[in-house]
Amino acid sequence: MEQHRARRRFGQNFLVDRHVIESIVHAIDPRPGDSLVEIGPGMGALTGLLAARVQPLHVIELDRDLARSLPQRLPAAQLIVHEADVLDFDFGTLRAPLRVVGNLPYNISSPILFRLFDVADRLLDIHVMLQREVVERIVARPDSAAYGRLSVMMQYRFDTQSVLEVGPQAFRPAPRIESSVIRMLPRTGEALDARSIATLSRVVQAAFGQRRKMLRNTLRGYFDVAQLTALDIDPRARAEDLGVEDFVRLANAADDVVPISRSSCAG
Repeated sequence: MEQHRARRRFGQNFLVDRHVIESIVHAIDPRPGDSLVEIGPGMGALTGLLAARVQPLHVIELDRDLARSLPQRLPAAQLIVHEADVLDFDFGTLRAPLRVVGNLPYNISSPILFRLFDVADRLLDIHVMLQREVVERIVARPDSAAYGRLSVMMQYRFDTQSVLEVGPQAFRPAPRIESSVIRMLPRTGEALDARSIATLSRVVQAAFGQRRKMLRNTLRGYFDVAQLTALDIDPRARAEDLGVEDFVRLANAADDVVPISRSSCAG
């Protein structure tokens, strides 16, 4: 197990710094009775500490060698290993509300986040390690360079908070980037007032598709200038000028208006 070589195709960088590991577990604060799943346990840096507090601990690992080695160190009563791709994993098979943790492979972190978006109604919280730039994008506020589609969609579905910064030296092999741990709490009830997530996603994507252009151009497939003005949206504004609630208002209105042209919203 100690000789396992990180595989680039799986985006593997193994966490080895004991202080960082303990800080992450402290931020998660796992309790007996929690339904906890770890994505990408790797060599088990977090796994042992988590399994000592929550039993059984579910882990999802794509690397066959790692998936088969973990049960050799922890008894079946403490650990249930799912050898699977997290993008295809059925979270409905695990007891809700579910707590999700992990050091996500950076090369597919965004698809994993949107997979968790899709099952957010089954989640209690998320604590995951990501590239710091990605965390900055998720928590970014309007009128900032980092604010974009990922910011809007994640902030619509979750309350987000960066809780820990981690340097490259905490990993083996050391990545060339900085990392951060983010806490994400699913939003519920009246906070989720978009009538169609698909429409919200399309509108946000169209608006940020050419972020230097004004909304009267990027959203012309949905609204004309008069319609934007009636929605209290400045047609001369750019995507980064709008808050999440503005995009929700646009998306809800987009389902009510007669489409002008969908060509600008493709892709």
